[in-house]
Amino acid sequence: MLTDSDIERWLREDVGHHDVTNDVPGETTGRLLATESGVAAGLDAATTVFDYLDVTVRERIEDGTAVESGDVLLAVEGPARAILRGERVAVNVAGHASGIATKTDAAVAAARAVDDEVRVAATRKTTPGLRGVEKRAVAAAGGDTHRLDLSHMVMVKDNHVAELGLDGAIEQFRERASFATRLDVEVETPEDAPRAAAAGADVVLLDNMPPGETREAVALLRESDATALAEASGGITVETVPDYAATGVDVISMGSLTHSAPTLDLSFRTG
Repeated sequence: MLTDSDIERWLREDVGHHDVTNDVPGETTGRLLATESGVAAGLDAATTVFDYLDVTVRERIEDGTAVESGDVLLAVEGPARAILRGERVAVNVAGHASGIATKTDAAVAAARAVDDEVRVAATRKTTPGLRGVEKRAVAAAGGDTHRLDLSHMVMVKDNHVAELGLDGAIEQFRERASFATRLDVEVETPEDAPRAAAAGADVVLLDNMPPGETREAVALLRESDATALAEASGGITVETVPDYAATGVDVISMGSLTHSAPTLDLSFRTG
């Protein structure tokens, strides 16, 4: 959840110590508009910015709504000075979140065109301070948030395996994790997928494998009668999502949903 201190920090960064630009008297109205097509998100955060400034939000579409150029995402009324002070922060956070939602929507559509069951998930490759906004944008567009922080799931990565070995790393973290915490284990070869499952992995992450190797790893995992989920990750793009969806994996994880999504172009008009 966004706090007053979050909003205060954003506004202080933008307003600075002496704001002459927005020193406008009277009351006015404003509209947040899409200037290109996409999927809207971040409107909760934009609303919170205006609420903090005692600006009334008269209408707002739901996050996850498809928009076209010219559509109104949010409309406000109140003191002109407050609206003008909040508009750039609101535009920036909503544009950033909407870009993530738009990219997520494209990835989900590409995956579902091949397999209705496969999930498209984000990762922890988020902007410090904005993880909540970014993960909500992913969820609004039909993506899976994956773990929100280090406490939500244990991930055994290549560095752990290098230090402890695959079986040793799994054993160490399995002993320390709560019974309610899943263990996601990264492997780099198809042959290690059933090994990881046999050692106790709940999810086997097939890291940086091309689609052919991913398909082989999934087949070996299924042949072993393991119940572990298969997760593909590493450099997957919207264009290659269909190739991975066809391999039989349960989850396709994409860091690019949050770290490389272009901002959706929005504009704010008053009066």
